[in-house]
Amino acid sequence: MSPEPYAFLGGKQLPLAEAKVGIMTHALHYGTAVFEGIRGNWNKEHGVMYVFRLREHYERLLRGSSILKIELPYSVDDLIDITTDLVERNGYREDVYIRPLAFKSAQLVANLKLHELESDFTLIVVPFGAYIENDGAIRCQTSSWRRPDDTMMPTGVKLAGLYTTGILAKTEAVMAGYDEAIVLNHDGTVSEGTGENLFLVRDGVLHTPSETDNCLLGITRESVITLAREEFGLKVVERRMHRSELYLADEVFLTGTAAHLTAVGELDNRKIGSGEMGPITQKLQEMYFDIVVGNNPKYMHWCHAVTPGGG
Repeated sequence: MSPEPYAFLGGKQLPLAEAKVGIMTHALHYGTAVFEGIRGNWNKEHGVMYVFRLREHYERLLRGSSILKIELPYSVDDLIDITTDLVERNGYREDVYIRPLAFKSAQLVANLKLHELESDFTLIVVPFGAYIENDGAIRCQTSSWRRPDDTMMPTGVKLAGLYTTGILAKTEAVMAGYDEAIVLNHDGTVSEGTGENLFLVRDGVLHTPSETDNCLLGITRESVITLAREEFGLKVVERRMHRSELYLADEVFLTGTAAHLTAVGELDNRKIGSGEMGPITQKLQEMYFDIVVGNNPKYMHWCHAVTPGGG
């Protein structure tokens, strides 16, 4: 690793300690920002950092930027190059979390007109281990907080302000002794976890909330659907889902960039299946982990290889 971590801000790399914004920055006051969470998975044997589905993350970032009228001078290819250069320069030889943020940078705190506000882009890379501190099946709680409807705030992209709900739900669950929370829609149907998509398994079929259930259109979610169908011949159904269905499922698991693919063994003090990781969850998890570290040649197109230090 380089002696001093670097970030990207204002169109250039600079020491992380110098990457600052003013206290009047619009995004700080109003949440007018779009972000992505991207995993870099270190493969010691290859001496390579494999960044998972980098292009798809930046395509979604630009879609979210369009909604907030954030205008960036970068294409998807430009953002990939910026990320590659920063990962190389920081030189981490361990798993990392890559956080790009497109935001309204105007130093105005009393202007609610997006089209009048300047925009900027920043990027950081930090070491990152397990998101959920539980190697086995986790315990979840149904949150008292509800997922906003898409008519309230666009739910299919990663708007910064949208994640306040997930933070409240996560905090509530952890303080109550659980690992994670499941968040419902206003009508009581299932949406997602606090930062993950949700799947249940029943009679060998995968079920997951649909786009109209206000869940994020997760990139890991889409990857798991592809693997389930093409590698294991499983049927995947995207539909509305009731809370009680989770209690009666054979298996439940969560998917996300940070959480990877995590089994849920208990919800609201009720065991799901055996209470342990189920067989379908396990085989999907094993294949997924093999892919993200660059050990599956068939899916190397999902992995962007970077050599830390540029060597």
